[in-house]
Amino acid sequence: MIKRLLQTTNDPVLTIIRLTLGIVFFAHGAQKALGWFGGYGFAGTLEGFSKMGVPVPLALFVVLTEFVGSLALISGVFARIASAAILLLMAGAIATVHAQFGFYMNWFGQQKGEGFEYHLLAIGLAVAVLVRGAGALSIDRLLLNNRRELNPAGTLNQTV
Repeated sequence: MIKRLLQTTNDPVLTIIRLTLGIVFFAHGAQKALGWFGGYGFAGTLEGFSKMGVPVPLALFVVLTEFVGSLALISGVFARIASAAILLLMAGAIATVHAQFGFYMNWFGQQKGEGFEYHLLAIGLAVAVLVRGAGALSIDRLLLNNRRELNPAGTLNQTV
């Protein structure tokens, strides 16, 4: 099972996809977890979600997915798990908040809220990582290539 979770190719395009998704979510996660980039920080974010009626476990899922998930994507460690969490997060955001405002972002302040075009892009990138893996320059690939297990004769061999 671990092998299937870590399996990926040496594809640089997957690396670009993974890093793009990770960097974008790092900015959002750092706002929520650390208060960077004009964010409210961990306590302020949880308080804000609470005022909106979001249960604490769901608020924690959002903060951890955006922050820890982004770091996992950037480093390429357990990238499939991180991308699955981001996919769920974005699908939930569309279903519960953004679908009612239509497709487009609120570029000119003419809507009451933001549409879901950004979320759809994030889902597309997350699906690519979920299906194909972390790509080149990832810890997943390094772990898979360095993983050793005993063969039936009891000697160590390298699995690829």
